[in-house]
Amino acid sequence: MDAITRIERALAAALSSTEARGAPPRLGEAMRYAVFPRGSRVRPRLALAVAAACGDDIPEMADAGAVAIELLHCASLVHDDLPCFDDAATRRGKPALHRAFGEPLAVLAGDALIVMAFQTIARAALLAPSRAAALMLTVGDSVGMPFGIVAGQAWECEPEVNLAEYQRQKTGSLFAAAAVAGAAAAGAESEPWRLFGERLGEAYQVADDLSDATAEEGESGKTIGQDVAHDRPSAVRSLGIKGAVKRLEELAEGAVAAVPACAGQAALCALIRLEARRLLPEKLSLSAA
Repeated sequence: MDAITRIERALAAALSSTEARGAPPRLGEAMRYAVFPRGSRVRPRLALAVAAACGDDIPEMADAGAVAIELLHCASLVHDDLPCFDDAATRRGKPALHRAFGEPLAVLAGDALIVMAFQTIARAALLAPSRAAALMLTVGDSVGMPFGIVAGQAWECEPEVNLAEYQRQKTGSLFAAAAVAGAAAAGAESEPWRLFGERLGEAYQVADDLSDATAEEGESGKTIGQDVAHDRPSAVRSLGIKGAVKRLEELAEGAVAAVPACAGQAALCALIRLEARRLLPEKLSLSAA
């Protein structure tokens, strides 16, 4: 089974609980709207790729880690799009969740997806309790204080912003968690994978900054121009477009260099370089060719 099919099946199984009799149907519909149809699923794909590189001897545990990471990512998008933050009109080529369901259900759907991430890991705990405990801590640290995605978002409320910390926390923390979670789920030593995930996550944030600054409306599937509109820090605003492209390339190669020795090292490095090329906005990719 390919990784995307595996992820979609595992997400569908987790979200099936929203259709339980007696549950509020519109909240369940809003949660499913936030998760499907899929985006790139790059974070859960990363978790499964690292698990595969480390042996993936309990696939159900890796699935739980990958699903938890993606549910947290989807929740962060729902909250990020709210009027109190970006007030985004679109996400993944359709109306942002608060536009489709209203702000109260958007807040609740994001909250419920966060809780579901931890429920998913807890349900897999009987398979390997020690691995589940490591997954729970990894995922929790990637979300909250002091260095998770909530902390990253909070930098936007500070009078002065450390761009490196902002990007490392807002985006890099969940990538680091995906890499560490994949190794932990496979029973491998997980901490050596953190630097790899952080560098890949920072590269993804730089690519997102480039897309926000250069993509045509509708090309990226979400509202663009948000960094300037909200006076938000970004690699493009700090380094310029050419500087940001160079930074993306440096971070991608840094991620390759940080892959720990493992059976699947070569395949994983090739995947990273392919993903880095995919992340570069098309017009910049063509001009660089």
